[in-house]
Amino acid sequence: MAEIKKADGFIDWLDQRLGVKKLTKVLMTEYWIPKNINFLWAMGVVLTALFTILLVSGIFLLMYYKPDANMAFDSVNYTIMQEVAYGWLWRHIHAVAASMIFVILYIHMFVAIYYGSYKRGREMIWVSGMLLFVTFSAEAFSGYMLPWGQMSYWAATVITNLFGGIPFIGNDVVEWIRGNYVVADSTLTRFFMLHVFLLPVVIMILIVVHFYSLRIPHVNNQEGEVFDFEAEEKKYIEGKKKDSKVIPFWPVFLSKDIFVICTFMIFFFYLVCYHYEFAMDPVNFDPANSLKTPTHIYPEWYFLWSYEVLRGFFFSANLGLIAFGIAQVIFFFLPWLDRSQKVAPAHKRPLFFIWYWLMIIDLIVLTIFGKLPPEGNSIYIGFVASIAFLFLFLVALPVITIMERNKNGGAKC
Repeated sequence: MAEIKKADGFIDWLDQRLGVKKLTKVLMTEYWIPKNINFLWAMGVVLTALFTILLVSGIFLLMYYKPDANMAFDSVNYTIMQEVAYGWLWRHIHAVAASMIFVILYIHMFVAIYYGSYKRGREMIWVSGMLLFVTFSAEAFSGYMLPWGQMSYWAATVITNLFGGIPFIGNDVVEWIRGNYVVADSTLTRFFMLHVFLLPVVIMILIVVHFYSLRIPHVNNQEGEVFDFEAEEKKYIEGKKKDSKVIPFWPVFLSKDIFVICTFMIFFFYLVCYHYEFAMDPVNFDPANSLKTPTHIYPEWYFLWSYEVLRGFFFSANLGLIAFGIAQVIFFFLPWLDRSQKVAPAHKRPLFFIWYWLMIIDLIVLTIFGKLPPEGNSIYIGFVASIAFLFLFLVALPVITIMERNKNGGAKC
C-alpha cells in the first residue's frame, strides 16, 4: 500500500487516493493540440455538449412519458406539451438537439474528410467516429418512434421490414425486432429500452474510445503537417510559446471550444424558441393508425440520403437493399479506399477536391429527392444519384487517389 500523507487540501486528498492530478495531466494540461486549426475543430466538443443536453432533457421527458401504445401519443402531445409546466420547452429542446446533433455530426465528418484526418495512423479515430455516427442514427430512429404518431409508426414499419431481406432468417428477424407480426406495443417497449438505456450507454463508451484514439496519433491540422509533438511540447513548457506549434488542451484550446459552444448555444436556443418546427414532422402530430397509411412515408432529414439510395433502384427491391447496405458501411472503409498517402486539405489535392464536392452535391441531391414522392422524373433522378454515390466511392475515389499516389511517387498504403 502506498504511503498516505496528511493532505494539503481536498484536491491533494483526492490525488493520494485517485491520482486526479495525473489524470488531469493525461486528459487536459499535458494533452497537446496543434496551433494550426480553426473553429471547425471544436465540433467534437459541441457534439459532447449537445449529447449532454439530450440526456438532461430526455430525463425530464422520461418523468411523464408512457411507453404504451394506448398512452404514448397523449403523454407526449397533451401531458408534456400542455399540462406539465415548461414541458413544451423540454420537448422542443430535445427535438431540436436531436436534429442539430446530426448537423454537427455531418460537419465534423466532412471536415475530417476534407482535411484527410482519417489517414496515416488515424484510421481508428475515423472508425470509432463512424461507429458513433451509426449508434447516434440508431438512437435517433428509436426516439423517432416514441411519440407514436403516424410517421413514427409507418417509418418503423418500413425500416423493420428491411430486415426481411436477410436470406433465410429475414422474416424471423423482423418478428423478433418487433416482438410481434406487426409494429405494435411490444415494438414500442423494445425501442423505448434501446432509446433510454442501451444506446446511450453504448454512445458514452464510444465517446471515451473516440477521445482515447486521439491520444497517440494526435489531432490533425489544417495543412496535414507532420511534426514532433514531444519537441514542440518541450518548446511550449520552456516558455517558447510563439515558436511552438502546439498548445495545451486545457486551458488554451478548451477555452476556445467553450467560446464556440456559447456562440452555438445562442443559435440553438433561437431555434428552440422560434423555429422548433423544423425538427418536428407535421404528420407525426396525428396518432398512429395501422389502418391508415400516409400518402408518402419518409424518415427524418438526416436519413433521407440513404433512404433514397434504398428506393433509387425502383425496378429491383433486392438491388435497392444491397445498395442501401453498401451505403451504410461505405464510409467506414474510406481510409482504405483513399489509396494516396498524402495528408493534405482537399484544395491541395486537385482530383480529390473535385471528388469531394461531387460527393457533397450528390448527397444533397439524394437528400432532396428522398423527401419527394417517388413519381415522375424524381425516380430517375434518384436512380442516377444513387448510382453516382456508389460510383464515387467504389470506383472514382480509388482511381483518382492511385493516380495521385503515382504522381507523387508514393508507395502503396
